[in-house]
Amino acid sequence: MPPAMPMLNQLTISELAAKLAGREVSAREAMQSCLAQIARVDGKIHAFISHDDRDALAQADAADKELAGGGNSARRLLGIPVAVKDVLAVKNQPLNCGSKILGQFISPYDATVIEKLKAAGAIIFGRLNMDEFAMGSSTENSAFGITRNPWDAERIPGGSSGGSAAAVAADECLAALGSDTGGSIRQPAALCGCVGLKPTYGRVSRYGLVAFASSLDQIGTFTKDVRDAATMLGVIAGHDSRDSTSVPQSVPDYSAPLTGDIKGLKLGLPKEYMIGGLDAEVKAAVDAAVKQFAELGAEIVEISLPHTDYAIATYYIIATAEASANLARFDGIRYGRRVDGNDPVELYRQTRGAGFGAEVKRRIILGTYVLSSGYYDAYYLRAQKVRTLIRNDFLKAFAKVDAIVTPTTPTAAFKVGEKSDDPLQMYLSDIFTISCNLAGICGISIPCGFTKKPKLPIGLQLLGKPFGEETLLKIAHAFEMNMLWHKQKPAV
Repeated sequence: MPPAMPMLNQLTISELAAKLAGREVSAREAMQSCLAQIARVDGKIHAFISHDDRDALAQADAADKELAGGGNSARRLLGIPVAVKDVLAVKNQPLNCGSKILGQFISPYDATVIEKLKAAGAIIFGRLNMDEFAMGSSTENSAFGITRNPWDAERIPGGSSGGSAAAVAADECLAALGSDTGGSIRQPAALCGCVGLKPTYGRVSRYGLVAFASSLDQIGTFTKDVRDAATMLGVIAGHDSRDSTSVPQSVPDYSAPLTGDIKGLKLGLPKEYMIGGLDAEVKAAVDAAVKQFAELGAEIVEISLPHTDYAIATYYIIATAEASANLARFDGIRYGRRVDGNDPVELYRQTRGAGFGAEVKRRIILGTYVLSSGYYDAYYLRAQKVRTLIRNDFLKAFAKVDAIVTPTTPTAAFKVGEKSDDPLQMYLSDIFTISCNLAGICGISIPCGFTKKPKLPIGLQLLGKPFGEETLLKIAHAFEMNMLWHKQKPAV
């Protein structure tokens, strides 16, 4: 008996696009399949904060009308359902950043990445849950409730883009957007078993992204396989004059290098990343992946990133300092829900006290401290100098290798509540991902295995040169083609 055909929501972008182009299925049927899956499983995992079924189906009907007229080859995502992390502006949709302080705020405009997705024909639907203002590693810090891992509902999906990772892993959408400030795409992708791509800083416009730490934030994608990651990046990448950090560099065809051939490429293995706290099953999966790369013809080279030990401290000085400045605007006067007081100081105190959660308050306090008179030079300025050393470590390594291979996370997904009372242990969940943001380089997490009991995904991280996404995707795709870990699905 032939295997059962997968439901439309289980297809990849490339698979559904081919069926839509051939008029084998309709965009409405694909969208209905995603909505049916949300109705079936989202009460359990809570990836979505909200979604507008009527609007999503209206977009699907418009896509079907265009497809019936022959379509347009330039609209690469025509009829493809894509969901969005609740930190990106989508016109006429709620924008809450997982926080109470924004109240019933509705975005009056589209982020640049949303404009690009719409221009490519994507169906933009749904707001995905996240740690409040993208501050967290578990999606337990949302004012809208906890998101759970589709592989085990007692465990976290990672963060801060946990809703995005869970939605893609649970086949509630075909792809999703997220943001990555210190690993917030790669870490949840690893813990949920999907592909998470963090582009080079400046490769994708941040216009319409609510800022957490402006020198670290980058918009990226969650997809079911590497080819879809290449497709999505090709759509959202490119210069934008509305973002002063956007780099005026041409966008290549990211799908072209996906040949499966990586013979002769050099992959660096940093000795500083194989640390004592690395879970034995994670280490075994990463070691097996490195062996697979060697069998595919890549040369494995041991490298050193000597300032790795300083990355966490450096990140939590720079990120909190920038968060303190960026979140000052949410005060009940310029933005946000207001809680009145007897005077302006009391108004600020009441509004921010009621509107922000504990983790956001913690980071604002830390950031304000390191920027304060007498501490700026001792902390913030010194952290910026160490950041330069960390970036230089990577640039020296990339003079010898084409990409760097590491674990994405030190463990598989931990249980809900396990680290909630210990912020330092929570922060260490991002120990392998933070340096990528400090250096401004690109990174991707791909599935590379599973733990045994319980069965939980393990992620492999590949780090690339600035604007080296083509090579990164080529390497990731070659591994994916030979190992097929991404084909396994959670029994939600």
